[in-house]
Amino acid sequence: MFRSTAVRLSALYILLFALCAAFLVFYVTAMSERLLAQQTRQTLQEEVQDIERAYERGGINLLLRMMERRARQPGANLYVIAGPNGEMLAGNVASVQPGVLDEQGWTKFPFSYEPYSEAAGPRRHLAVANVLLLDNGLRVMVGRDLGDPNRFRGLVRRALMVALAIMGFGALIIWFGIGRNALKRIDRMSAASQKIMAGDLSQRLPVGKSGDEFDRLSDSLNAMLGRIEKLNEGLRQVSDNIAHDLKTPLTRLRNKAADALAEKREDVRRSALEGIIAESDQLIRTFNALLMISRVEAGSIAAEMSEVDLSAISADSAELYEPVAEEAGLSLTTALEPGLIVRGNRELIGQAIFNLLDNAIKYAAGGKGEPKIGVKLAKSDGTFRLSVWDNGPGIPAEKRDEVLKRFVRLDESRSKPGTGLGLSLVEAVMELHGGSLELSSTHKENTEAPGLTVTMVFPVPKP
Repeated sequence: MFRSTAVRLSALYILLFALCAAFLVFYVTAMSERLLAQQTRQTLQEEVQDIERAYERGGINLLLRMMERRARQPGANLYVIAGPNGEMLAGNVASVQPGVLDEQGWTKFPFSYEPYSEAAGPRRHLAVANVLLLDNGLRVMVGRDLGDPNRFRGLVRRALMVALAIMGFGALIIWFGIGRNALKRIDRMSAASQKIMAGDLSQRLPVGKSGDEFDRLSDSLNAMLGRIEKLNEGLRQVSDNIAHDLKTPLTRLRNKAADALAEKREDVRRSALEGIIAESDQLIRTFNALLMISRVEAGSIAAEMSEVDLSAISADSAELYEPVAEEAGLSLTTALEPGLIVRGNRELIGQAIFNLLDNAIKYAAGGKGEPKIGVKLAKSDGTFRLSVWDNGPGIPAEKRDEVLKRFVRLDESRSKPGTGLGLSLVEAVMELHGGSLELSSTHKENTEAPGLTVTMVFPVPKP
């Protein structure tokens, strides 16, 4: 347990807390003693001044009556009248320590005295006093027993020590509980980490409901694990799909090369070589698309982000593909809200729109009725929604997640050109831009040709 950083830090905090609390105890005790001493000296000084004024008004008789009256009050001070030679003439104490009445003013140290009665048994009594020298040679002493202030100081010190002990004991219990709780959570995280390191990337670190730093760390690590799991799954799919999808074109390329080598007619050989070049170009495009997806998913293009006009990019892309659509016998319509600015990479956004338009042209021609495609851009619910739609055969709802995977094509016969990487690249681009990709039917009421609408959802940049 003491190997835990959290426990060691807690122990350090408790030690520092104990030192501060001990300092507080001594500070409060010292301040209490100083306050009591000041109050005692002030009270005695006022008593001496009253006695001096009474002597000036009524002489020794008034002085004696006043001292006698005050001496009988509960909790009275100590009063002594002594002759010029220091002999006690009157007072409410039996005797005082020799030398106390010799000098006028405050006694330099607490002195001992003996009271008339010892109800609680004999013990040592200490007091402080102020001695007044009258003009007739008499000496008047007004003092205060230190028993009550000392008992009060002891009471304050004991109370503070008890409070300190209770706080220290409570701190130890809290420290132990917190340390145990932290260790349990760390042990659960370690157990999950061991399973993850063993190869089970579906494991996730436990997240509680407190939202503390452990939960925030677990959330971040779980997001990272999800990303790693997705990348690993994508890598596995890519490996499988490359072996499946590229084996056929490579075999076909090899056969065409063998046929061209064996062909003696120049025109046929030239045609075979042109087919080989076309096949090679298709393979290069496939590997370029894979490379682009890998770069986007790795975030290596994130540093090239800037403020770009999404409306202008959409308009330029639609204008560039309009002749292609007309050549394919399609009509292309646009509905673009102007002036929508996002933070992103212009080339990647343009490439994603090109992929969507290329797919729309390819599959809209396969639908029934007049083939149409369109591009729509609008601001909705705090997002910028860029949609490319067609009225082709569409994609069944249960297969829309599948077509986002690499090399997945619904055209199992591979009769249409393509690599099955277009939507994968668009999804990677949207993840890089902090957005999302949505697939839906263009015409839900048309079951024969529902069409497909692919929507790129961009977050609105903060001002």
